[in-house]
Amino acid sequence: MKLAIMQPYFLPYIGYWQLMNAVDEFIVYDDIQYVKEGWVNRNRILVNGGDDFITIPLKRDSAALDICDRYLAESWTAERFTLFNRISAAYRKAPCFGAVLPLVREILHYDEDNLFEFLLHSLYVVKNYLEINTPFVISSMVGVGHWLKSKNKVLAICKARGAAAYYNPIGGVNLYDKMEFQAAGVDLHFLRARNFHYKQFDNAFVPSLSILDVMMFNPAERVREYLEYYELE
Repeated sequence: MKLAIMQPYFLPYIGYWQLMNAVDEFIVYDDIQYVKEGWVNRNRILVNGGDDFITIPLKRDSAALDICDRYLAESWTAERFTLFNRISAAYRKAPCFGAVLPLVREILHYDEDNLFEFLLHSLYVVKNYLEINTPFVISSMVGVGHWLKSKNKVLAICKARGAAAYYNPIGGVNLYDKMEFQAAGVDLHFLRARNFHYKQFDNAFVPSLSILDVMMFNPAERVREYLEYYELE
């Protein structure tokens, strides 16, 4: 079985979905520390020909808390309308706006203030739209020690789930060693998304934006083709 393990991110870039689509089981971390100024609760969209951040505001809390113990700010009740309007204004002339905007509404107006549950729901919405059949498993349900970190936790999850191969984004090439994984009976592969362009109005192409941008400019069938635009190392 091929396995991938990732934190939940807010409308992540297409490489995240390529990874999900490439494996047999996708583990979503809930029992991992939230990293401030990472990509868990923010991303980038196209605004007036350039990139701009979209962010889910969080309640102030301890930096030591796991993602599953963080909550959306009370201001989100009002801010979700502002964000919806920003996205709507940015993409209202995009070719797939009519098909994708209802998904944006479903995601932003989901009645849940727990960060992990909110993000997990958003992943399901996009996953279903793209017809990705890979099942999700929540990391805390796997039954490995919460104290385990980095590769030790990854290998423990692989063992618990009976995985013969572990897929990781190319950014982890300096974090994990193929020989160490092989010694544990797991083949380690790194997924690198290929460069590709699509028309973003009449602007110069801005790469690596949120999957939302890809879906606004491309029908679901085309995005599914893009899910195969990667190389394994």
